[in-house]
Amino acid sequence: MSRGAGETEGTAVGTEPEARPRVGCAVDADGRITFDVPARPAEAGQVLLRLRPKKGQPEKILHVLDLEPAGDGRRRAVLDTWPVLAEGRWDVYLLQDPDSRRLRLLPGPRDLRVLVDGHLRDRQSPLAVRIPYVTKDGHLAIRAWRRTAHAEAADIEVTGRSMTVDARLHGASLGEGAVVRLRRRGGDGAVRTLEPRAGDDDRSFSFTVDYEELATGTDGGSGIWDAFVLPAPEASPIRMARLLDDVADRKEVFVYPTVAVAGALVHPYYTVDNDLSVKVTKAG
Repeated sequence: MSRGAGETEGTAVGTEPEARPRVGCAVDADGRITFDVPARPAEAGQVLLRLRPKKGQPEKILHVLDLEPAGDGRRRAVLDTWPVLAEGRWDVYLLQDPDSRRLRLLPGPRDLRVLVDGHLRDRQSPLAVRIPYVTKDGHLAIRAWRRTAHAEAADIEVTGRSMTVDARLHGASLGEGAVVRLRRRGGDGAVRTLEPRAGDDDRSFSFTVDYEELATGTDGGSGIWDAFVLPAPEASPIRMARLLDDVADRKEVFVYPTVAVAGALVHPYYTVDNDLSVKVTKAG
């Protein structure tokens, strides 16, 4: 279902402040998201979720949720665990009726307590993650990931010579011949292979990246290396990321030290998709 060209994050349909209520939301342990809408505007009957399209592209995917009475004059809409949202950012709107204009929603209280320790619970394949958050321009949105299997990065210890990463697989297990691969972003296809140290449960593991080896192995002195784990020699690579908590955008929140080594500056970081990468920059 499509309703025309998609707005960017900074433009909303129905921008009058008095027409856009603040909507509370809560996430339960199974991943359901409940939206609580105030009594006004009384005629509004649905919550619309729109997958934000790429710049210049039309919107393609929408989900509509019916609002039901919830007491105290409020109404409630529930985004159940099915359907699974496609990976991306979902903007949240209020609809008076299917043909009316949309009202972009402002965030009210968000109860995300069950997400804080989400990395402690084992997840099955496919992995589906949904985190309500506030956009840069102050609106309510949902960040969603959908992956066949997932390697959740945990602690990252940085020294003057290396970094050590603790991680855990979800939807897969480490087998004989499992490896960690750092793949250089770009056209040369360079790969560095590391041997993981597996835990007793064949899901937890750790690995260490020697910064000098990575720096000297980066042609041109600069590059970005993306981290993957192959749980078995013939298995598909699984991207390492940190998704299983309440942080929708990690890049500017989790910042790690930069180390100078072998004429380069090296540091791990999380991408805009919360994936784990290592950046090497030629010093000077």
